[in-house]
Amino acid sequence: MPSTSDPFASMKQGFDYGQAVAEANRCLLCYDAPCSKGCPGGTDPGTFIRKLRFQNLTGAIRTIKQNNILGGSCGELCPTPQLCEKQCSAAGLDRPIQIGKIQRFLVEHSWKIGFNPLEKGPARKEKIAVVGSGPAGLSCAAELAKAGFQVTVYEARPKAGGVLRYGVPSYRFSPDFLDRELQDLTSLGVTLQCSTPIRGKGAVETLLKQGFAAVFLAPGCWEPMRLKAKTPVQQGLLPWTEFLSPLKEGKVAEIGKQVKGRRVAVIGGGSVAIDCAESAIKLGAKDVFLVYRRSYTEMPAEEDERISALQSGMHLLLLNQPLDYTVDAKGRLTGMKVIRTELGEPDDSGRRRPVEVPGSNWEMKVDVVIEAIGAQPVRDSIEWEPAMKLADGHLITVNPDTGETSIKQVFAGGDIVRGPALIIEAVKDGKTAAKTILERWAKQEKSHV
Repeated sequence: MPSTSDPFASMKQGFDYGQAVAEANRCLLCYDAPCSKGCPGGTDPGTFIRKLRFQNLTGAIRTIKQNNILGGSCGELCPTPQLCEKQCSAAGLDRPIQIGKIQRFLVEHSWKIGFNPLEKGPARKEKIAVVGSGPAGLSCAAELAKAGFQVTVYEARPKAGGVLRYGVPSYRFSPDFLDRELQDLTSLGVTLQCSTPIRGKGAVETLLKQGFAAVFLAPGCWEPMRLKAKTPVQQGLLPWTEFLSPLKEGKVAEIGKQVKGRRVAVIGGGSVAIDCAESAIKLGAKDVFLVYRRSYTEMPAEEDERISALQSGMHLLLLNQPLDYTVDAKGRLTGMKVIRTELGEPDDSGRRRPVEVPGSNWEMKVDVVIEAIGAQPVRDSIEWEPAMKLADGHLITVNPDTGETSIKQVFAGGDIVRGPALIIEAVKDGKTAAKTILERWAKQEKSHV
């Protein structure tokens, strides 16, 4: 059992058998299963819920794991109310079926009974390199390994998992849970080569020269976007990567010293911002303010995350735009300059644009600010080859139908293509690239017969 003295040790309890079956029994057994159409990654909830309802647990587990190597992770972390559950027909009678919770239960049940439905296909001589061990990379690796390819996943950090490992607090998603799903992957023969960064000019060409038949790039977005402030801050200002990632690396005491007993402001309104704010509360911050330039309904975070934020005791400072910082003579942060906003016309995201209110400037006194306003790729993770086309100068351009970049046999997916996006969308990208690779090799083999 995790120690109760560690505020980050416990992940919330999932469904037990009785709860999962009771929820599955609410299924209307729709002929067209709209819930399955609502999953970008093709996990097929309509099928696994139907199988669970008729007590075919191993069949339900097989459906999930064959379609999504990260089925358990997605069950826990996906915004299911906006995806599969949003399409659930039961919502018209009562409420949507809790698909994510059923999905997590089935994956955990597979570990409990020792059932792994994944099988590696006949061994092939072709080698595939996957750069990055986040959801996109792991998904691609699994699909190729099931077909018998020799797959090596290169990860720059000490452990595999990408954003699942280093970007989500342990109280929301346990590292042990992730490790169990990684075991499902390595059972297929996938090699996880950690502490091995692959990036920079010539890196892709080197892999191809080493005999890899194809390369899938999925290094993620790890460069935090920063507030364009004029005042330099020597102490008290952190990007989210320097706050959340160390917590996942076990540096709880070290990070705790920076926020305990202090007034903390977190800039942003997405999932990462809420994770930072809740973590600061757990670390003993005196007051925590979530500062967001739009309204509550425009927050990118999901509804359950926003409710959790309110329940945690943080202050939501909405319709306020941070502009700059104030510091003392030694450069230590003393506060933040802010201007009030109001909502204008919708922007490209569909949300109403924040418009600054003239003359509404004010200053808030805080000791620590955590910036959680987005992320972009680290520069040397996109400067692969001169021939590789980029979108907006920092995201890799791919053919959306194949996942292939402008360089033949080099594919990409996940946040490096989309920008920060959903885990299940990254899973989809990995499957798309793998499908293309498999189809091409099948075509080549057929032509040689």
